[in-house]
Amino acid sequence: MSRIIEQGDIFFFYRPRLGVDAVDELTDVQRFFFILRPDGSSRFRRIIVGRKRLPDPAAHERTWAFVAEVAEQPEELHKELVSTTYETRTRGIRVQPEARPAGEGRYAIADHSGHTHLAYVLELPSKPGPAQEAFRIRPEASYVVAVRNPLDESPPGVGLRPPQRAQYPPELQERFGGRRFAPLDDPRFLDYEGAEFVLIGAAEDVEAELGITLDAERAALENADLFRQLRLKPGELPTEPLEDGRLV
Repeated sequence: MSRIIEQGDIFFFYRPRLGVDAVDELTDVQRFFFILRPDGSSRFRRIIVGRKRLPDPAAHERTWAFVAEVAEQPEELHKELVSTTYETRTRGIRVQPEARPAGEGRYAIADHSGHTHLAYVLELPSKPGPAQEAFRIRPEASYVVAVRNPLDESPPGVGLRPPQRAQYPPELQERFGGRRFAPLDDPRFLDYEGAEFVLIGAAEDVEAELGITLDAERAALENADLFRQLRLKPGELPTEPLEDGRLV
């Protein structure tokens, strides 16, 4: 059995590259990220996933990710979600397309056999489609999570530069014990911008893998927590990926 350390809501997004109106493949995507909102907290963590897709649980693939933003108010996240227009000296007016919501569900961080897992179950869309397949958003999945020591040296070009990395308080930094990685046994690691970690695909059946059941409930698009919790207005973001799994 596993011990649940934290649970809450998870929201998946992808954002097209500058000047791309419709996404047909990953090269059209600027970034893929998800937002965690723990139960009983007003905190939102925006986490960017490397390779612009989740690791394959069946292949136990590994993917690097980092905490890009920690916000206490959802409006602070809007600059990364809604469309923006700005003017450049050489190219004139440029439009950054709005992000596309690609999934909504429930997540848990759980201690399991000496490792820590991040697991989720989707609530929307009810049936995954091409959008979820493109980013490997499974109906449910579990990943082993290992947090990177920000004081550890790394080869040039690997991960964030030292000034961009998290600065943990002593009680968290001590958990590394001089090691390069530590399990995510304290969710406070994710409350610091620049926190880096590795996601390792583990399983596509959360209950069978971890022995826990997430309190996910199938929802209709009009009742999506994503828009209510992130305080987004109807029409601000395309909803096709969240409604029927279409890639737009």
